[in-house]
Amino acid sequence: MRKFADHNTQVLGISTDSPFTLAAFAEKCGGLGYPLLSDFWPHGHVSLKYGVLREEGFPQRSVFIVDTQGNLNTIKFYELRQQPDNQELLAMVKKL
Repeated sequence: MRKFADHNTQVLGISTDSPFTLAAFAEKCGGLGYPLLSDFWPHGHVSLKYGVLREEGFPQRSVFIVDTQGNLNTIKFYELRQQPDNQELLAMVKKL
């Protein structure tokens, strides 16, 4: 995620899985270049606040871009198995 860091940007992942599950996932992936945050307890509280918690109990795959003042700038939604395009996201970050 160096490209994002070069633009003073922090990439984070968040899931309703437990911290232990997220650690196992990151290890299985061979490590990730960004932190994974657990929205496990209270279950889905952050996802609910952002309006992306599905009825099934897990969040809609989405990307939020927050500016340096903490303002939510962009929300982009993806299909469950769709991987966000890092080049597209980087172009959005560069516009800020």
